[in-house]
Amino acid sequence: MENTLKITNVLSDPTRFYIYEYIVQKNNEVTVLEIAEVFEIHPNVARLHLSKLEDVKMLISSSKKTGKGGRPSRVYQLSHEEIGLSFPFRDYKLLSQIAIEAFSEMGEAGKQALYKTGEKFGKEMMQRSGVSSRSSLSKEERLKIMKTAAEMIGLYPEFRPVSDSVFKFQVNNCPFKDIAKKQSDIVCLMHEFFLKGMFEALFEDMIWTEEHTIMDGCGSCLYKAELKQA
Repeated sequence: MENTLKITNVLSDPTRFYIYEYIVQKNNEVTVLEIAEVFEIHPNVARLHLSKLEDVKMLISSSKKTGKGGRPSRVYQLSHEEIGLSFPFRDYKLLSQIAIEAFSEMGEAGKQALYKTGEKFGKEMMQRSGVSSRSSLSKEERLKIMKTAAEMIGLYPEFRPVSDSVFKFQVNNCPFKDIAKKQSDIVCLMHEFFLKGMFEALFEDMIWTEEHTIMDGCGSCLYKAELKQA
């Protein structure tokens, strides 16, 4: 509870909140000067905001040589600490772990049920986002809807077009990362089916391929989607 109060106090400052959001979306290290330039604030103020975020373990920092001589520059990046807030406190993480292990104990049938449910929830989420008649939407409009929905659940996605009918979908933040540390295979595959369900609500005929995930040691999850009907 004490840590929750510290985090809410740190994020109560609008500039600090937007700085943290910027770093999450960028999914890479930043410097004091970069934050000062992006948010048009003095470097000393930017350093203070970054230090406050580091104090509550939302960021970590390290020294990095610039290659230009002189003193190493300090860079900041997201920590591996899971940040979760709720009032009053509710241990959804424990509930999720119990559910995942229960499905796993049921063997292959339980895993398949979990994957099917994940896909179902992905489709239902897109339907709640207002996807009614996908045939009347252009590919660009569908991808915009998908990006907005993914941002709403904190995935911070990026689309990388490969061709007119093929693109890569990058997820920079995994909401299931902490649970996946204990059950990476089943949780990551469930998450993949969830994302696949979101896309299938928009594109009826497609081939979906996983390239790598955060749990592989990468900075993001990356998938490739090949649309048979662009």
